Amino acid sequence: MPEPVVRLTIDGQAVAVPPGATIREAATSLGIQTPTLCYHDRLNCGSNCRACVVELAGARVLVPACSRPVAEGMQVHTDSDRVRLSRRMVLELLMTETDTSAAPELAAYARHYGAHPERYPGVVAAATSGREPIRDNPFFIRDYAKCIACQRCVQACGVDIQHTFAIAMVGHGHLVSVGAGDGGNDLTGSSCVFCGNCVGVCPTGALMGLAEYDARQAGEFPTPRVTWSPAAGFSEEVD
Repeated sequence: MPEPVVRLTIDGQAVAVPPGATIREAATSLGIQTPTLCYHDRLNCGSNCRACVVELAGARVLVPACSRPVAEGMQVHTDSDRVRLSRRMVLELLMTETDTSAAPELAAYARHYGAHPERYPGVVAAATSGREPIRDNPFFIRDYAKCIACQRCVQACGVDIQHTFAIAMVGHGHLVSVGAGDGGNDLTGSSCVFCGNCVGVCPTGALMGLAEYDARQAGEFPTPRVTWSPAAGFSEEVD
């Protein structure tokens, strides 16, 4: 018997994918990329950033492509005016609340969608002021002024990779951050084994190896400038 498939259209292109596939996976099979910040193919933490939202014909709200399963007959629009406006606003809001200087992929999305966080003067400074990097171990820095609360690191430390459960999301609103799993903020007194998995999956540099951090502070580790498009994905710009 043939394997069951789900048939749908994405941006006018017909596609058939296995049941349970996400819209993002179906779009990727057609060569259509969606921006992702919280999504990671080894982690279960999608739908937090809302950067990947797409439009479904007949639906009242936009849906996250990274976690919404496909359905028979779906008509998906990944680049409509409504989608572009939503993605632009999501990026602007993230950029008003966080320091994105070490997040080249987020910056590439922002350029593509014309995000202008400067429309909200003073918000960035207010949101990040007083949040100094935490240097409490010899391996990596925690700079929560750069954290977008995507939860990748928490998932990597927990059930998806390390199974150490040393960290968890703590705080609320602008003060949300990643702290020790016991609710405190001292990793040296937690169950952390400093494996580095959390650093490896962080998309914004909120968690960064100590050597890289010190090199950046000395101006010896410039953040690469990259471009992004739905058709080509990421590519590094060359001067």
